[in-house]
Amino acid sequence: MVTLTYQERFRTAKGVFDEFTNRTLFVLQSRGIFDELESPLFIGKESNVFIAKKGDKKIIVKIYRMQNADFKTMYDYIRKDPRYVFLKNHRRQIIIAWAQREYQNLKKAEKIKISSPKPISWKNHIIVEEMIGEPAPTLKNQQPENPLKFFNEIIKQVKKMYDGGLIHGDLSSFNILNLNEKPYIIDFSQATLVKTPNSKELLERDLKNVLSFFNRLGIKAELEQTFFKVTGEKQKNG
Repeated sequence: MVTLTYQERFRTAKGVFDEFTNRTLFVLQSRGIFDELESPLFIGKESNVFIAKKGDKKIIVKIYRMQNADFKTMYDYIRKDPRYVFLKNHRRQIIIAWAQREYQNLKKAEKIKISSPKPISWKNHIIVEEMIGEPAPTLKNQQPENPLKFFNEIIKQVKKMYDGGLIHGDLSSFNILNLNEKPYIIDFSQATLVKTPNSKELLERDLKNVLSFFNRLGIKAELEQTFFKVTGEKQKNG
């Protein structure tokens, strides 16, 4: 049972997180979602990702920045999602909705059995999710031993997402983990529904990024063929 005081729990965070973030972290910790933040994993432009302890396990805590995040770009993306047509152009509302949408995307990915982190909890601008591996390296940092097999598995995952009504929207070698030669897709912050007006454009971009990476490894797949394999449709400009 955790008996640390608030000050002890967040001694490393004091002076780093704003009060809103501190309060949100405290709520999540008080609910037993995690025991304590352990160490930073990744510091990005929009969010900071931490490893946290939960009993004898480690999990991921992703914290979106309330002040520094580019909420205008977030709004341009999220306002096209039919789930968020009601959203107004307000910084805090947009960032919280952005985090909520990522959590909902992770839940949808789990439901359709995508190889991705399982969502654990969400509150305001903070998402808690499963950690893949210890953690597993990105595809960018660990190329597969069998590129063709790995590529085909990624395309299967993309098709499964598409059939389940979801498009990742930011797929690249940075957002695919290589865990024991199996791909895991992460970072669903830009994922959207297939019925979103620009979803096919986002899918094409995802596929171009994947093809570009694997072309350098000798896999000569074509965009038009891969797009058809995923969607069963020809590209509009194809």
